[in-house]
Amino acid sequence: MTSAATIPELKPLSIGNVQIGFPIVQAALSGYSDWPMRVIARRLGAPYTICEVMLDKFLVELKDRQRTSHFLHVSDEEQPVGGQLMGAEPEQFAAGAAKLVEAGFDVIDINFGCPVKKVLGRCRGGFHLGQPDVALEIVQRTRDIVPDQIPVSVKMRRGIDDTQESEDNFFTILDGAFDVGVSAITVHGRTVQQRYVGPSRWEFLKKLKEHAGDRVILGSGDLFTPQDCFDMIAQTGVDGVTVARGAIGNPWIFAQARAMAAGQPLPDPPSLFEQREVLREHYTLAESLYGEKRVGPLMRKFGIKYSILHPQHDEVRSRFVRVRDRAAWQNVLDEFYAEDLPGCHPDGRMHTAQGSRDDCGNG
Repeated sequence: MTSAATIPELKPLSIGNVQIGFPIVQAALSGYSDWPMRVIARRLGAPYTICEVMLDKFLVELKDRQRTSHFLHVSDEEQPVGGQLMGAEPEQFAAGAAKLVEAGFDVIDINFGCPVKKVLGRCRGGFHLGQPDVALEIVQRTRDIVPDQIPVSVKMRRGIDDTQESEDNFFTILDGAFDVGVSAITVHGRTVQQRYVGPSRWEFLKKLKEHAGDRVILGSGDLFTPQDCFDMIAQTGVDGVTVARGAIGNPWIFAQARAMAAGQPLPDPPSLFEQREVLREHYTLAESLYGEKRVGPLMRKFGIKYSILHPQHDEVRSRFVRVRDRAAWQNVLDEFYAEDLPGCHPDGRMHTAQGSRDDCGNG
């Protein structure tokens, strides 16, 4: 990865018949990319977002209840939006995909990339990269049940491990998925075995894109700044990139990338007043979805991530940890965001301060 401030030629991104345009999008993030986070990202320049991954079994058994309705909440403002699905059995997987279609998601995304141990132990996520026949049956059944006008995409890692057998399985699944009608495939440049240890192998993404030709490939892994996104596109030739951990607490990454793509220098980080406005907006959106009683504890993790952009990061973080309700949230804003000081660009803390719940994201 280079640090040169170079912007490659960007081509408009499409997934099947879904026109996305700007090729820097927000990934699925387990425990994070719910409706409020997706809407904030869209308002700050993300052209497309993907919901947090959902289990097929959960969707099939999901009842129409207030307490669980947020999982399938989609609004016109955020479209196009993708729904990501994970599971073990092909038949049940397809039934879960049908639920996502019914909810109004514009793209159905299949997760073959999650590296979490408990997920692998239940034969889900990245586990399927070691069994191409089952993986391709899942893809085929999903493509069969999803209406033709709704694209299906796949999220993968570059294999279970670094063996030749793992790489062969990867390309068997990749080529087979495209053959049965998948419109795009996102590939994280680490293996399942690596999880998030060591760098993402961008050279593999270059090899992969050369193999795929005109087929749509999105890259992921180690995207924490707008320049990272441009560097991945320039160095690998992928059609677009999905920002995962780099977008948690920093939705401004999309606006900054758009500005740089338009020929401007990297914008200053959001000032404390700009941050305060988004923090208020995010809480209000979440409260409208989850209700007044549930929203406070659910927003703590977001406050912790937003605090990375504050010059008093440690103090702000410790206060967000204790948030229980709107009044406590507002107290943090009143104390730490009352003066319009310059904000901070994320630094190395962004890499290490991510919670474990985003382990099924794109990294």
